[in-house]
Amino acid sequence: MVEKIITLDNVSLIDFLGVENKNIKEVAIAFPESKIISRGNQIRIKGTPPEIVKIQDILNALLEHYHQYGEVTQDHVMAYLQQKDKPIKKTGKDEVLIYGPKGVRIAPKTKNQRTLVKASGDNDVVFAIGPAGTGKTYISVALAVQALKNKSVKKIIITRPAVEAGEHLGFLPGDLQEKIDPYLRPIYDALDDMIHSEKLQHYLDNRVIEIAPLAYMRGRTLNQAFILLDEAQNTTPMQLKMFLTRMGPQSKMIVNGDRSQIDLPKNQESGLINAARVLKDTVGIAFVELDTRDVIRHRIVKDIIKAYDKAQNPPQK
Repeated sequence: MVEKIITLDNVSLIDFLGVENKNIKEVAIAFPESKIISRGNQIRIKGTPPEIVKIQDILNALLEHYHQYGEVTQDHVMAYLQQKDKPIKKTGKDEVLIYGPKGVRIAPKTKNQRTLVKASGDNDVVFAIGPAGTGKTYISVALAVQALKNKSVKKIIITRPAVEAGEHLGFLPGDLQEKIDPYLRPIYDALDDMIHSEKLQHYLDNRVIEIAPLAYMRGRTLNQAFILLDEAQNTTPMQLKMFLTRMGPQSKMIVNGDRSQIDLPKNQESGLINAARVLKDTVGIAFVELDTRDVIRHRIVKDIIKAYDKAQNPPQK
């Protein structure tokens, strides 16, 4: 006999396992030659490899059902058990990066977003470049949360330049967190969609997830971390070089930026544009371009972006 352990993450145990673990007991009854034990957020399965595969398929199907509908009843369990000798129908699960607290599937929705996901899997550093609303930040945060959940990294570092305050935050009211929160709100919004509020607060309190302005990255080496830089168009070349060289062993980076929203002084080159030129042929670094076809906000946002692009780049006469 072999043993398999399934860990239940982002799951209400009572809603999934049932009162007094009745749902799992039904599964155990259906497989009398195997041993299935639920303890805490882990399910231990002991049995022959073929049976373990069947049990795991059923539990995965039940987990997917839970994430979609928020609960699993004994009737649901019996329905899935009736399929135990047939291949369980797949529902595109492979594209799902993570499930949100309410069971919302978070997955790439466009071709270029899928390219971003693949590029992150194949490279240590990825630059995601495109206009507002294309999902750069959202997909990047989802990839970071997925890596943390899968234990391929120990922490998430998310940063962006507070260029609107010139990175001189001292004059703003409040403590450090209150000073930088307005500039990092989009990051918190994405995390709120992906992690239960209590767990997110635990991660933030214990610095498993760290959100800070770019100026606070100087001098650090970030090991076993998924590191995100947002709004990279508002870095200088030296700032971006400083950020990229913070990367330690077993880490990944995603750098997001929008060429059309550079807030730097006109005589200052953007670090994002500089990096696209300097690093374009570096092995292990990928550049992914997103465009209006990837905009997933209100449909009129695409037309707004196109109109501004046309105004800024009028056709040559």
